[in-house]
Amino acid sequence: MSSPSSPDVSRLWLLVLAGGIVMGLALGVRHVQGLFLLPVSMDRGWSRETFAMAMAVQNLTWGIVQPFTGMIADRYGSAKVIAGGLAFYALGLVGMAHAATPAAFMLTAGVCIGIALSGTAFAAIYGALSRLVPPERRGWALGVAGAVGGLGQFIMVPAAQWLIGGWGWVSALLVFAVLLAIVLPLARPLREPATPARDPSAPDASLSMRAAIGEAFRQPGFWLLNLGFLACGFQLAFIGTHLPAYLMDKGLRASDAVAALAIIALTNVMGTYACGVLGARHRRKYLLAGIYLLRTAAIALFLLLPLSTWTVYAFAAIMGFVWLGTVPLTNGLIAQVFGVRYLTTLFGFVFFGHQLGSFLGVWLGGVVFEATHSYDLIWLGAMALGILSAALHWPIDDREITRVRPVRVGG
Repeated sequence: MSSPSSPDVSRLWLLVLAGGIVMGLALGVRHVQGLFLLPVSMDRGWSRETFAMAMAVQNLTWGIVQPFTGMIADRYGSAKVIAGGLAFYALGLVGMAHAATPAAFMLTAGVCIGIALSGTAFAAIYGALSRLVPPERRGWALGVAGAVGGLGQFIMVPAAQWLIGGWGWVSALLVFAVLLAIVLPLARPLREPATPARDPSAPDASLSMRAAIGEAFRQPGFWLLNLGFLACGFQLAFIGTHLPAYLMDKGLRASDAVAALAIIALTNVMGTYACGVLGARHRRKYLLAGIYLLRTAAIALFLLLPLSTWTVYAFAAIMGFVWLGTVPLTNGLIAQVFGVRYLTTLFGFVFFGHQLGSFLGVWLGGVVFEATHSYDLIWLGAMALGILSAALHWPIDDREITRVRPVRVGG
């Protein structure tokens, strides 16, 4: 294959860097929210359950809105969705910083930022790049964008710690809001045609969005994937939000909690890339089952071994390596079975399962802690869900759907 011309190379790098920076900031701010739990709760005089409930609503809102955001992106292009998401994110952070009541905090940190994430995270960014980048360069583009995004998450951890320690949590949130507003122009390079050209001979050439959704909903494997993804959301949201508080409750330093989040973000860069490569060579459903079993084993060892700085770091490294590796594998499995035309929409529906799990992981973490002053029951629940998810992925039928002729459905 001949190398693309210099303008083409420059264009590709502009796309992946724009997408990676937006995704890195969006997911990075979300990744460090656990560092705000204690300072916000103590400053406002709220319980951990109050903070956890707002984060739970954020995750649930993200999941509910994501299918509709995907529909807009699939039909009209992703740039406006991404720009709107960045604007909502900045407004949500400003509102979160100034929220004086639990209801206001839930509306800003929960609902507003949840909507924002649906337009700025991997679903919107990967969907835009998949349509803008030539097929032969698509794997490279998604890999680089994911790596840039993961690096952004890693950088946000010490940045958040420095800002909270030196300027306070309110100023830290306002700085993040300014950063998200500054990168808003990066949505412009990710513009795509509202009605991209279709191959008239393709089996899905005349498939409407309604028909594609109905087709997916009739497949048992689509529901198994949705249910299995719930465990992923539960585990990651609980750990991301409550791990810093859990470690400090056990007598470790705040710096250990920050380091754990940083290790998760750094190893996630390598793990996501590795999972993407492995997904092209092996059956994705088995890789997903293996990830959930590995997470369960890591949690079990973390709880059984004596807690120390080094066991925390080892746990963070293992969890980080499989942190978001489920995303390219799940995304790839949907594309493998249903095609790429309505990929963002269908992934949005599956992602709802993930975010329902995130809601439960964050919320129940706060509820159980307030009731028992311990996170032990939630750790056990995360392990049980991991085993269940592995079992749900195993029987998924991952064969491509056979369409004898283009389906014509009005609406």
